Amino acid sequence: MPLDAHAIAVLALTALAFALFARDDLAIETSSVLIITLLAAGFILFPYQTADGPLEPTDFFLGFGNEALVAICALVIASQGLVRTGALAPLGRVVTRLWAASPLLALGAMLAITAVISAFMNNTPQVALMIPILTSVALRSGTPASSTLMPMTFASQIGGMGTPIGTSLNLLVIGTAASLGVPRFHMFDFLEPAAIAGSIGILYLWLIAPRLLPKTAVRVDTSPRVFVARMRIKAGGSADGAKLGDLVRRTGGAMQVSAITRGEGLSIVPLPDIRLAAGDRLQVRDTPEQLMEYARMFGGVLYSGDVEVDSEHPLRADDQQSAELVVTPGSVLMGRTLDEVDFDERYQLVALALHRPEGGAGGGVQVANPRAEKLGVGDVLLVQGPAEQIAAIKRSGELLVLDATSDLPETAKAPLALGIMGLIVLAASLRIAPVAIAALVGVLLMVFTGCLKWRDATRALDSSMIFLTAAAIALSLALVKTGAAAFLAGLLVSATAALPHPVILSATMIFMAALANFVSNSAAAVIGTPIAVELARQLGLSPEPFVLAVLFGVNMGYATPLADNCNLLVFSAGGYRFRDFVRVGVPLTLIMWLALSWLLPLYFPL
Repeated sequence: MPLDAHAIAVLALTALAFALFARDDLAIETSSVLIITLLAAGFILFPYQTADGPLEPTDFFLGFGNEALVAICALVIASQGLVRTGALAPLGRVVTRLWAASPLLALGAMLAITAVISAFMNNTPQVALMIPILTSVALRSGTPASSTLMPMTFASQIGGMGTPIGTSLNLLVIGTAASLGVPRFHMFDFLEPAAIAGSIGILYLWLIAPRLLPKTAVRVDTSPRVFVARMRIKAGGSADGAKLGDLVRRTGGAMQVSAITRGEGLSIVPLPDIRLAAGDRLQVRDTPEQLMEYARMFGGVLYSGDVEVDSEHPLRADDQQSAELVVTPGSVLMGRTLDEVDFDERYQLVALALHRPEGGAGGGVQVANPRAEKLGVGDVLLVQGPAEQIAAIKRSGELLVLDATSDLPETAKAPLALGIMGLIVLAASLRIAPVAIAALVGVLLMVFTGCLKWRDATRALDSSMIFLTAAAIALSLALVKTGAAAFLAGLLVSATAALPHPVILSATMIFMAALANFVSNSAAAVIGTPIAVELARQLGLSPEPFVLAVLFGVNMGYATPLADNCNLLVFSAGGYRFRDFVRVGVPLTLIMWLALSWLLPLYFPL
């Protein structure tokens, strides 16, 4: 099929979309809006006539109201209700008791339970909940956490491919295919082949994968702690008569003065233009070494409480604890700096260090200045603060506290939240209502019954997935309407003409898996779905198995830590290296691919 100018432009835009989605330094939201804008503006400037009439530029905005997008958002919010109420807390107790009896049996049970739950719950919050459970179990039993965290996250991804609501990727693929005229899949339509292949994968994760992983102990961070001290200005020192702002600039902006006391209890607001005098007491917060350096630079004397700091009277930090916070998708910290969210004031915690996972051979890097960095998914923030404040954050469930002793929030609303999620699954599986409507009703029930607050609900939404879904539907529409998808499918048909149809189906799946690991699973879903539908139609075959080949393929993000958000979560927590994912993930990818290549044509004849 020859290409016209519009089709060539859409193919070029598709290549640009691949490049943009693969970049870590550009937000998915920015890339998605750019793609939609270029499509709409391009078809305004250069109108296009299809066999069914003109292609309206405003059609590219229809993805924002698409049923798949509504379903994704509603299910993510409903899953957040389970997190907030601690509905999965009993799972932690079961795993802990089993581990004490038999670690091998406990690991197998944990993997199976994780996979089953992931078929009906977004796997990101589930993995976030399981990390502190398994880390705590590892500490108590003396076993390495690295042997369990990666198998656990892979089990959640395997379980997630079993139903349309298992992952947002599933809904993205199914929704895009439905917009192209493919009949919509229902709750258990492809559960059997996914369950059989998944069982083989779970056996591998249970019996073989732990032997391939390094025996890494739970990471204990030795970053310096922060103390609060009072520095008294001495007469004749460099700070006597100087402006506070000048002193702060001399420290490169590092010195943090939270209060100034003068005379008999007179409090002065620590403004930069305040001129200091001998006898003033500055309340300063920093590491012991830095506090000593400030005192030396400015001719001051340090006090902790009413006692002067010296070798016999060191600094004290009473009732202080340290903890690690993992930045998860939808977190208020994601994509923002600590100053932008007013972290210290909001949480009453001090940020000590930032550990950032890297895709190279190392296990990550320690960022020197955490306050200046925009935080991303998988970043681990070491914080210090009052014990009751850290406990309050654990109870709220607003942030993932990864300190190997955290307790899951548990409330009286947990059974109610589980019941509502069960009703969502039941309504969708019995086809009483579409997934989007059932999930929306479930969200309203969770809000009305107090399982979830709207503030928590909106925070749970991942804006990148919202814009990506809209961009996927817009780009798919352009690829199909201009004939670009048909052209690419024709090339594939010509290249594979001598191959049996099941081999073509299998090749489609492994190609999608490769894209998911090395480009982006979302980008692979966006581009692969319309091409797979056209490929099936040109071969004169049913499109359903080809849509499932894309769905299964993009969910096989096992071989790199960057292929899936859940991989990033355990990458930091387990102290893994990039090659650990390759060593365990590549064999798992081959196992799942071979099993599904055999099962898919059996359940969905070509």
